[in-house]
Amino acid sequence: MLIAGFPAGAWGTNCYLVAPAAGEECVIVDPGHQAAQGVEDALRKHRLKPVAVVLTHGHIDHVASVVPVCGAHDVPAWIHPEDRFMMSDPEKALGRSIGMPLMGELTVGEPDDVRRLDDGAVLELAGLEFGVAHAPGHTKGSVTFRMPEAADVPQVLFSGDLLFAGSVGRTDLPGGDHAELLESLARVCLPLDDSTVVLSGHGPQTTIGRERASNPYLHGLDAPRRGM
Repeated sequence: MLIAGFPAGAWGTNCYLVAPAAGEECVIVDPGHQAAQGVEDALRKHRLKPVAVVLTHGHIDHVASVVPVCGAHDVPAWIHPEDRFMMSDPEKALGRSIGMPLMGELTVGEPDDVRRLDDGAVLELAGLEFGVAHAPGHTKGSVTFRMPEAADVPQVLFSGDLLFAGSVGRTDLPGGDHAELLESLARVCLPLDDSTVVLSGHGPQTTIGRERASNPYLHGLDAPRRGM
């Protein structure tokens, strides 16, 4: 499997391109602020053909390049319905103006084809499986994408702004809720194997085992019992 990632824009948001291998179809995760050129560079480098954009949540630093990327390649964007409004109204999602100079660099709005992410769904895209888990706390419509273990890679979790290396997503913006975020961490992250690779919305990659052992926000949390 091929995962090509790069930090983009003013917020250093990680954008990922995921494919079975070079020269294949791919899925783009979170093309945020100023990510369009980086996406095109990665597509050329790895000879990839995008079939979809998937979004961990609706904050502008994760969706700012959705319109140009989807438009250039005629592909749909998948987002949880509770965060869809943020694509057209990013300032409402932040509770304040993000600044006129920065706004001048953004393409605000929705692509032509927007599709719904639901908790528990499994998206089969580009020959890959993405398991969707609703994980509110950072936003009401935050989700994670889990890819099962393959022959050459361990299980992978695209955690968005739920879980970072050594930290977690902020909860002080509209729709944020710290108690919900802790519940999402316990329900979505803690049951995963320690070897699961976590690819976050910001910062370096980590593993569930490393975060279970050292992330202060996970200490004291209990994973839900199986069957509950």
